[in-house]
Amino acid sequence: MMLRAALALFVVIVLSSAALAERRVALVFGADEYRQLRPLANAVNDAREVEDVLRHLGFEVFAEQNRDLRRMRRALDDFVTDAAGADVALVFFAGHGVEIGGYNRLLPVDADASSLERLDATSLPLDEVRKAVAAVAPIVLIILDACRDDPFGATAAGETRGAATLVPPRVQEMTRPGLGRMGRSENVLFAFAAAPGETAADGAGDHSPFTSALAKYLPTDGLEIRSVLTLVQQEIYDLSGGTQLPYVESGLPAMFFAAQTGVIPERERLLLAMADVTPAVRDEVEAVAAAHSMPLAPLYAALVENELSALPAGERAAKLAESAAAFVKVREELRGLSASDPQVAALRQEAERQLSLGAVEAALGRLEEAAAADASSRETLRANYVQRTLSEAATHFIAGGTARTDLRYQRAIKDYGRAAALYEEFRSEDITDADWLRHYMSYWRIAELNRTVGDTVAATAAYEKMHDIALIRTEIDPDNPARQRDLAASYHWKGAMNLARGDVAGARAAFESARDIGERETAAAPYDPEWLKTLAVAHGSVGDAMMRQGDLGAALAAYNASHAAIMRLSVGDQDDSEALNTLSVAHQRTGQILVARGDLSGAFEAYRLGAEVAERLATSDPRNMRWQRGLAVSLSTFGDVRLARGDLAGALNDHEASREIIARLASLDPENANHQRDLAATHENVGKLRAANGDLDGAGEDYGRMAAIMQSLVELDPENADWQRDLSISYDRIGSVRMAQRRHAEALSAYELGLSISKQLAARDAENAEWQRGLSISQDRVGDVRAAKGDFQGALLAYEESLAIRERLVARDAGIAARQHDLAVSHSKVGDMHLAQRNHEAALSAYEAGFAVAQRLAALDPGNVDWRRGLVVSLFKLAQAGSDAQANLQRALDIALAMQENGTLAPSDAFIPDMLRAELQKLDSAIAAE
Repeated sequence: MMLRAALALFVVIVLSSAALAERRVALVFGADEYRQLRPLANAVNDAREVEDVLRHLGFEVFAEQNRDLRRMRRALDDFVTDAAGADVALVFFAGHGVEIGGYNRLLPVDADASSLERLDATSLPLDEVRKAVAAVAPIVLIILDACRDDPFGATAAGETRGAATLVPPRVQEMTRPGLGRMGRSENVLFAFAAAPGETAADGAGDHSPFTSALAKYLPTDGLEIRSVLTLVQQEIYDLSGGTQLPYVESGLPAMFFAAQTGVIPERERLLLAMADVTPAVRDEVEAVAAAHSMPLAPLYAALVENELSALPAGERAAKLAESAAAFVKVREELRGLSASDPQVAALRQEAERQLSLGAVEAALGRLEEAAAADASSRETLRANYVQRTLSEAATHFIAGGTARTDLRYQRAIKDYGRAAALYEEFRSEDITDADWLRHYMSYWRIAELNRTVGDTVAATAAYEKMHDIALIRTEIDPDNPARQRDLAASYHWKGAMNLARGDVAGARAAFESARDIGERETAAAPYDPEWLKTLAVAHGSVGDAMMRQGDLGAALAAYNASHAAIMRLSVGDQDDSEALNTLSVAHQRTGQILVARGDLSGAFEAYRLGAEVAERLATSDPRNMRWQRGLAVSLSTFGDVRLARGDLAGALNDHEASREIIARLASLDPENANHQRDLAATHENVGKLRAANGDLDGAGEDYGRMAAIMQSLVELDPENADWQRDLSISYDRIGSVRMAQRRHAEALSAYELGLSISKQLAARDAENAEWQRGLSISQDRVGDVRAAKGDFQGALLAYEESLAIRERLVARDAGIAARQHDLAVSHSKVGDMHLAQRNHEAALSAYEAGFAVAQRLAALDPGNVDWRRGLVVSLFKLAQAGSDAQANLQRALDIALAMQENGTLAPSDAFIPDMLRAELQKLDSAIAAE
């Protein structure tokens, strides 16, 4: 009974904890080449066999062969370090073992039995192994095929292993070949190859009987535990002629045994895991299942496999909704398939049944069998080649959807790729619309999944292939609206990836192609809701590209066209969520343009309208990640306008609320690169506000978080220009904090990192206004550090390079207020450096140019805090240069006091009024002295 229970537990742990233990580790020893004891023939072979079996069962294996005592202890120490934190730790030893004075010891290859003292000193106490491994994991398995043929005895008749004993009689008297009882050890299971005090055979073949039985039966799929025990026991008993019987001592808690499931079908394992789900989480699963009219089990499978129970409720619900949507889609696709081969049809039906039961692996297995059946038939019967190839492709397509149901992104990419590769054989042939669509959708889903995991290069390649398929389909049937819609979608995604890579011109061309298709189709069907949404999105995307090119007038017209298309749609459907989202985005983009033009009041109203729509969407479906992100973006843009109007507290509240939403989304799906980039942006926004409030340490922490995220994303995809730009900005932000803290060397280091990236981007596309502006900012930052360190000429050179870029940008479009502001700043910085070098004439000329720009901006929008502050700075600089100093200082003080009174003077600028008063007093004193 002890053998049955203990070995049953061992098998249970090894075979079932793959689903339950996050990490399983094993240290495997094998010792044949004993120098002073009886050599063995199979111990190393046994260790290698067990190593292979354990790897197959999911263990991380550390293998050691023919080690002396020093190397065994070193291996044990290394194992304790490398395996720390594992859930299950296993040690397997194949070699000689003895009991000395009631203590079990493992014998390394340099064990010396010339005396009892030497044997004790050159052997490894089993209890030392136990204590070491017990520190690694809460569950410890020590498996010892170490009770080998008497290590001190002569070679048995007929055997050819080892030489006669040279061990002194006293050593033989005080030791017992084999190992003794250990006694109960908490959380440790000992499995011995032989009973206490008995030896185990080394074996006449390649392996010992014990190892052979374990290796043969432990990996058996679907074998009931008692059957495994019976087979192992009878195998060892038979090969040893009844002389060898394994022995096990278990200190594992009974509850651990009860919690394990053994080798049972996937469905039953899931049911057992479901029993541990809390009532609150059960309610969530049931609600999602009811909303999608689907069975519960697939959702529980996703819940258990991805450990969703550990997530906050809202994040868990979003992941469950993603799983549910994938299930509904793949079920629909499965039911829409037909197969000429009854076997394939039956396997697909069984896959659907298994998926409905939550047995995802079983479902994927049936689909693999179906695909294999088609593959075999198309190779042997050429007449069936086309039919069976398309059938196999459809099966792989379904397998991709099945993997998505369980949130297995990489497996889904693989299966969709297999489908696409098969469809490629017929891209120019006349196949059914359903097969064409699956070909197209295979690439679309590959691209979508690669974007989710952050591989934009692979996503771009997939979108290009999707676009090629769409072009071929429309050439065959140009009057088919569905094919035209697919073509428009392919242009959209092609443009989106071009934009991400920094190819703004290519992006605009692709978006305009999508827009042209939408305009043609809506001309034929003016109120078709799908085409109106397509047209609205296309206009908005064209506007985005125009914004990146700095063509604000054209961009505003595009956003207005997007808004008009949505309003036409709203006449027929006030509750279309996709349409409402497009409307919200159009309002936000309009707000961005109005901010750039200096119209804060108009921008505030546009953002308000966009936020109302975003909040409506987020409230209507709290589980929808897109709507939650949309609300976060609205809060962020609203915060920007509040900041520009001097409402620092309101701006900080908006940005922190935005960050809270984005942080939830990012933690829900940490592999989603878009969420990570959004999170980096929220860190930047909060950091800017903390810096404005004088919290430099807090701002530095936020900018550091931003840089860490962007660095990891750039390493993931170095070709993504947007990510490179964001990384450059993060370095600039860090540098600005270090400058304010007077840590000039650190500031210069950060700024130079940002400048290096900015130069690369600007060289890549001289027409990209955003990148050119970024380069000018980086030049300014480097100039700031040089000036702080007293290198005025070096700073002047950097500032003049920045000024030249900004003059070109303003010449391109003088209506962009932000560019005018940048130009004013550049003139001011150039003037500062001339003044520092006592070149008063050049300084005054630069200050006057900056003041002229500052006056225009302040007149354009008197409520803009930045413009008002810029006017104060320009007046102060003119006074410094000797231009009507008293009058200019007084004007600057009047503006600063007005800002202080209405609460728009930032805390970091609170010193300005007192500074200006002091300057006026000094000037008055100087005049009086004269």
